[in-house]
Amino acid sequence: MTSTAASAPTPSKPANSRGRVITASLVGTTIEFYDFYVYATAAVLVFPVLFFPTGNDTTALLASFATFGAAMLARPVGAIVFGHFGDTFGRKATLVASLLTMGVATFLIGLLPTFDNIGLWAPFLLLLMRLAQGFALGGEWSGAALVATENAPQGKRALYGTFPQLGAPIGFIIANSLFLVINFVLPGENGAPSEAFLTWGWRIPFLFSAVMVIIGLWVRLKLVESKSFTKAEKTGTITKFPLGQTVKRHWWALILGTFYMLATYVLFYLMTSFTLSYGTRPADADVPGLGFTYVDFVLMQIIGVVFFGIFTLVSGPLADAIGRRKLLIGVTAAIIAFGFVFVVFLLPQGDEAVTRTLVQTFLILGFLLMGMTFGPMGALLPELFPTNVRYTGSAISYNVASILGAALAPIVAVWLWDIGQGNPWLVGVYLSFAGVLTLIALLLGKETKDVDLDDDAAVEAAGRR
Repeated sequence: MTSTAASAPTPSKPANSRGRVITASLVGTTIEFYDFYVYATAAVLVFPVLFFPTGNDTTALLASFATFGAAMLARPVGAIVFGHFGDTFGRKATLVASLLTMGVATFLIGLLPTFDNIGLWAPFLLLLMRLAQGFALGGEWSGAALVATENAPQGKRALYGTFPQLGAPIGFIIANSLFLVINFVLPGENGAPSEAFLTWGWRIPFLFSAVMVIIGLWVRLKLVESKSFTKAEKTGTITKFPLGQTVKRHWWALILGTFYMLATYVLFYLMTSFTLSYGTRPADADVPGLGFTYVDFVLMQIIGVVFFGIFTLVSGPLADAIGRRKLLIGVTAAIIAFGFVFVVFLLPQGDEAVTRTLVQTFLILGFLLMGMTFGPMGALLPELFPTNVRYTGSAISYNVASILGAALAPIVAVWLWDIGQGNPWLVGVYLSFAGVLTLIALLLGKETKDVDLDDDAAVEAAGRR
């Protein structure tokens, strides 16, 4: 006689183990954000001197940040191209291609000659490599988020969605720790970069990215396609033109996803690029800063980024428990309030210890909010789109937001800082304004935490107006 237990079907083993999903989704975004932080640091310390020697500090910094922001213009193009291949041929091969493109571009930046060597060709080649980085990044995040969410156990999709988001704080710590080591080995005077650092030291972090890319490729080549994509292939729902389908049928989800990410992007770039510029600019400059040394300020940022990582992880279980929308409405309201208190924390005080304490508190609060708003996005954006356009839709939303939020943020912030003659209150207002737009989008959207990613009809209903 056959027992009931013996005749019951055995649950199918997940195509990708939990460890493989976590590693594959985390490693690519870690490299992505490592490259971002390396470039952002160089954009403040190195590129204005070596690639944009205009004779004016503010102009050189703006030119450097312009190439930094140019990558954001290439990201939607990458989102369309990699999204097409990801939705048509699968997530795995597309993720490998985006990571390889990113790695080659970053490595080549470390080999570029400077303005003194080849004149205007130097900033042109830097711009070209930066555009290649942006193109690759256009497909990287979305693919990593899909690996995490499409392989997540029931009820833990937001938690799994935080794994690719953790790449941001981890990449920051690796990149800036490497810069600190180089700065320790090649110290300058009065906090300024040394001649050796400007000659060859700055190249090391870019060249080191090759090691991380090799590790990432090894992990991703072991991936198996997700159940969602495999099911779409078997049922014949794969579309030949994902972009057209996304724009035609899911335009509202595109708009919502873009503005969901807007405040996150603005906050992210203000807390990293702008604060580094403002914190390390001499207090007696034409447009004064806080006068911290590079080493001191980066150590303060790293302390803040620890809170970024912790609260990214905290946000996942919270979003699974109470919903993405409810959590993000509260966090976005806090971001709006945070923008109005920039002057409380960022103006120099008479006592250096008081100034340092206030700035450190500011960095902790800002990065804490960053973790809480960034963490749920790994699940929220993919949940807006059905399987056959999920890669394209989430990638376009994420990367169009990068233009509206990230590409403009460093440039607008420096301009507002200049208008304020060193007072950053207008920069805070700019963040609050972005927060208001995100809050409106969240109020117009629907909750997606209970949507089954394999049920395309339910996903489409959640992403419609």
